[in-house]
Amino acid sequence: MKKISVFNHVSIDGFFSGPNNEIDWFKSLKKDIVWDEYTHSQAKSGNTLLFGHTTYNLMKSYWPTSKAMQDNPDMASGMELSTKIVFSKKIKQEDEGDNWENVKVMPEINPREIMKMKEEEDMTILGSGSIVQQFAQHNLIDEYNLVVVPVTLGKGKPLFKDFNKLSLDLLEARSFKNGIVLLRYQPINNSKANSFQQETHKPDKQPYLE
Repeated sequence: MKKISVFNHVSIDGFFSGPNNEIDWFKSLKKDIVWDEYTHSQAKSGNTLLFGHTTYNLMKSYWPTSKAMQDNPDMASGMELSTKIVFSKKIKQEDEGDNWENVKVMPEINPREIMKMKEEEDMTILGSGSIVQQFAQHNLIDEYNLVVVPVTLGKGKPLFKDFNKLSLDLLEARSFKNGIVLLRYQPINNSKANSFQQETHKPDKQPYLE
């Protein structure tokens, strides 16, 4: 069985985006060669990347462009080559063929289908707080990689909104000179994800894809 991980920037006060989905707040960090090397290595991991439609549209507006290739060629190439799955009822598969390579659109999160995919490939959720929340409700996440950015937003969208209590084991804590702290956690009840049962935690309201 492969692994599903989360890779998400969060502010010190726990937000993954601003109130209007802003993510520019973590792009003004000081240059750090070691951090850049780490992110480049992650881009080359070969993991399938998972997005909600909001994060996907933000990524698509930059990474396939010539500017991204000029500014950050390693990351841009890694993003281009990776298989990308976007969960969205708004985006249609037939509309994405010419926008970005290796994109698959799924209109809903089907835990059984995800578990079947997990038998074959490692997957990483990038950003997409609502997707993180829905995967967590179904005990599908094996590892949380939280990039804590030295900034407070005051208001925004919290990563752990509507979570049940979640106990975690710390796997790694690593700091960088630009002020970022990388925290890697594994759910203590991780065995639940690897023995997925027919009934899982179900949200009180209809899932939303962001």
